Amino acid sequence: MKLDQFLKWHNLVSSGGEAKTFIKSGQVLVNGLIEKRRGRKLIKGDKVIFLKSEIIFD
Repeated sequence: MKLDQFLKWHNLVSSGGEAKTFIKSGQVLVNGLIEKRRGRKLIKGDKVIFLKSEIIFD
């Protein structure tokens, strides 16, 4: 699953455009590192940190 889709699927953002804005501005971390690619493919075990939410992709 792509990072922007993941944020939408978990209801952390209301739209793909909103996800893109947050990702491009460096507010999303994957495995502790800032991720600015909205199309970043997540693999099982990746930890996504957004605002105050930490979610493991499985």
